[in-house]
Amino acid sequence: MKLVEGTATVADVNEFVGRLGNIGDEFDCAIQAFDADYVAGREHLESAVEHANRAFERGENVARDRAVEILLYAAGRRQINQALEMGVSEGERDVVVVVDGERETPASEAVADVLTPGGTLDTPDRESVFEFFSVSERELAATTADLTDIVCERVALLEVEK
Repeated sequence: MKLVEGTATVADVNEFVGRLGNIGDEFDCAIQAFDADYVAGREHLESAVEHANRAFERGENVARDRAVEILLYAAGRRQINQALEMGVSEGERDVVVVVDGERETPASEAVADVLTPGGTLDTPDRESVFEFFSVSERELAATTADLTDIVCERVALLEVEK
């Protein structure tokens, strides 16, 4: 798995997603873009990719497309329409793009050409993450885990909830 960070200027979401899909098809990789505000760190996306890949290996996947399965796990949701909130939207956005597959290096280079380079994983919107994953300050204070750990737990719980 490789992550590509940067800023995307999205005039049309379907066109942008289609462009990433074409790159994925060309390099036989799953490619999924996320609004960086909702990503609780690299470990969050690594966990989502691991769980999605495991679901496909076991034949327990919900989505037909591996990139969509990655989105579902990253969002900790079974409903695609709810998970899409974590995806890209129109406008200029900080994004993190997951590239996973055999030829992920050239695919990630092609994805990087679509973005304006920049580090985005270090600046999640804490309030957005708290709200999207239903994490409270009280929950965070009651454990030694950090926010990323709690979000990864939500990702893992999705497998149990099937």
